Amino acid sequence: MLQIKELNQYYGESHTLWDIELFVPKGKCTCLMGRNGVGKTTLLDVIMGLLPLQSGQIILDGTEITKFAAEKRAGLGVGYVPQGRQIFPLLTVQENLEIGLGNGRSKIKTIPDLVFSLFPVLKEMKNRRGGDLSGGQQQQLAIGRALVLDPSLLILDEPTEGIQPNIVHEIGDIVNTLKSELGITVLLVEQKLPFARAVADGFTILDRGRSVAAGDMDTLDEKLIRKYLTV
Repeated sequence: MLQIKELNQYYGESHTLWDIELFVPKGKCTCLMGRNGVGKTTLLDVIMGLLPLQSGQIILDGTEITKFAAEKRAGLGVGYVPQGRQIFPLLTVQENLEIGLGNGRSKIKTIPDLVFSLFPVLKEMKNRRGGDLSGGQQQQLAIGRALVLDPSLLILDEPTEGIQPNIVHEIGDIVNTLKSELGITVLLVEQKLPFARAVADGFTILDRGRSVAAGDMDTLDEKLIRKYLTV
């Protein structure tokens, strides 16, 4: 579904991503892991076309999208929920959701029923301003906004950060529903290991801007955790 080959990226003279290799199988959830500052969010921004790369390839469902603009990638079915959610606080829930209409694969003009069936609270609060929602509700809104694009690939950057435990559990259930029932591929950045184990089928670990380990989630052992993930 998504394949990254020998990707290199620079900030000015600083070489931030080194020959990154990443494979996200279709219909599965792959967790991108690593300590703070190793390049996880930078890699996501490169995948989305928000940052340029120096060299390498980004291949989505057999099509190389390396030189595509960010809006074209969204139109091909890539949904992105950035760290910190980045909803529009002065717009209503409904207006936040409507922003993506017409920009996704199916070019739909109305909010799909799927969003409100997955997140009933958004339907109840559709006339409330986004900034008035709790952190967990804002995260649900951010995911719902990405789903309006009808994505085949959903990218989630730290979706459980600062979220109350009951909402974390709900988000986990939704990720599992998206991949198992709707066939949506998920690339997840997550530092909470129990959540990652609950939803991810595979993992890739970054360390100092390099991909250093990858495999099925059940092969993520204590040796790798101690070496690359513990603080």
